[in-house]
Amino acid sequence: MSTTAVLLDELAADRADDPLPARLKEWAAVGRRELRRAGLLRGAAPLGTAIWAGGLSWGAQRGLAALHGAPALAVLPPALLMAAGVALRAVLLAAGDAAAARGARTVRETLRGRLIETALPARGPARTDLDDAALVQAVDGEVGQLTDWLTDYLPARTSMLLGSGLTLAAIASRSWFVALLVLAATPLLPANLKVIGLGTQTAVRAQLAAIRAHQARLLDHLRGLPTLVGLGAHDRAAGSLARHDREVAGRTEKVLRIAFLSTAWVELLITGTLAVVATYCGLVLLDYLDLPVVPDHMSLSAALFVLVLVPAYFAPARDLAAGYHARARATAAAGLLAQVLDAHRETVVPSTRPARRAAAPPGVCLEAVTVYHPGQDAPALDRVSVYLTPGRCLAVTGPSGAGKSTLLAVAAGLYAPHGGRALHLSHRLPVPADPSRVAWVGQPAHLLPGTLRENLLLARPTASDRDLLDAVASLGFEDLLAALPHGLDTPLGERGTGLSSGQSQQLALVRALLRDARLLCLDEPTAHLDPEAERRVLSALRTLARDRTVMLATHSPVLLPLADHVITLDHGRAR
Repeated sequence: MSTTAVLLDELAADRADDPLPARLKEWAAVGRRELRRAGLLRGAAPLGTAIWAGGLSWGAQRGLAALHGAPALAVLPPALLMAAGVALRAVLLAAGDAAAARGARTVRETLRGRLIETALPARGPARTDLDDAALVQAVDGEVGQLTDWLTDYLPARTSMLLGSGLTLAAIASRSWFVALLVLAATPLLPANLKVIGLGTQTAVRAQLAAIRAHQARLLDHLRGLPTLVGLGAHDRAAGSLARHDREVAGRTEKVLRIAFLSTAWVELLITGTLAVVATYCGLVLLDYLDLPVVPDHMSLSAALFVLVLVPAYFAPARDLAAGYHARARATAAAGLLAQVLDAHRETVVPSTRPARRAAAPPGVCLEAVTVYHPGQDAPALDRVSVYLTPGRCLAVTGPSGAGKSTLLAVAAGLYAPHGGRALHLSHRLPVPADPSRVAWVGQPAHLLPGTLRENLLLARPTASDRDLLDAVASLGFEDLLAALPHGLDTPLGERGTGLSSGQSQQLALVRALLRDARLLCLDEPTAHLDPEAERRVLSALRTLARDRTVMLATHSPVLLPLADHVITLDHGRAR
């Protein structure tokens, strides 16, 4: 096995008990074709360098001859050869960079899609063990940490084998002894880079964990800023954030120091090897070298050629050293990404029945459901059992924080309970709770920036304008559109800016009707509404509740007459 191959094996070697390199390899598989092409193109680029060096040495030889009476135009062919070498190298490197960028983009987009699908599955309950900051940092920051590893390290492994091999062959064609010298210096890289890489991986993992924690802390402080100001604790909170910010900065400086250390070692190796080769060439040209076996004759053209190519031989190693640091950062990021992708969540077996409107509304069965919210010791729900027969309405009451919204989310299949089971009774058969069977109406209504039509089409993308108008009319909200300046084309701002609370809630009910799901979950649908808006919403709820199973969380006694059954929650327990 060649020394270059040994170097690659050392750099690529992974601990048998570390699954992260295997995960990285799995994630990179979707872009492997482009990344391999990038490595081959970059590996072929030293051909341009060898052509340029050949033109340079040839031109130097002809230039010296021109000093002794040869035509000055004799240096023109070498100059053209040098230009051709530079152009070839530039074209190959540009093509390689473009291929690496395409491969990295494919990997990043695929991985981001997997993260979002894991946090927000199309079927089954959403993940409840992830906070917003961790998910955003994983999708945006930690996936981005893989970029340099994808564009630099993975192609560099291929380009080092090919590029260094081509350069070594070119050097050996003019001086086998110089080729032997640079080959002897090659094994000095692996052990040092291995130690530096392990230090880098540890430091980067600590840095990324600190960044994630700092962003989560900052988000919590921003959410609670009015409370902090009201309590006069904003200065203390700002000081705490500043301390954590300095901690993140210190960890970043440590990572940069290790990166500079690895680069300095490679540069020192290249400089030392070049000094040895330059000393040998100088002694040979001056005829000062007389050692057994060692060649003692070399032309100026050959000496110039090998001196130019020695740094080119180590250029792929320099790229690999930078990529090795990127690999350590990617491995550290992979550990955090794997926590998001692999954290525990309940396995939901989808119903074998087609997703279409059932002949009868489903029932709901919650068996000893227990839910814990992140960061809280007391359960939000403590062994709560509910049985709701199809077509009936259940009202859930209780003080704020009793667990009413959590109970509805579990019943809708939006949350996976930590204990117990959440089932829907479809055609008298128990199946896992699935949000695809549910229409959800909460307070406040969630409206997105866009037109009123676009917000309604979220519930049924294939609906026509006639369908939308019929749904509005069936709930008695015809005056809603009449009051808006552009009807269905009325633009809405962030969180429904431009509408009153009552109008927003009316649109949420229209969406629930368009959804045409047979299980309706209503989370405080009349909260913060004036009496007139509450009356209109109550009338619409009576229409929606027909032929549907309804679960209703409310503080309002006005809504209780809608219910066939009422349960009260207190500190997560039903009574």
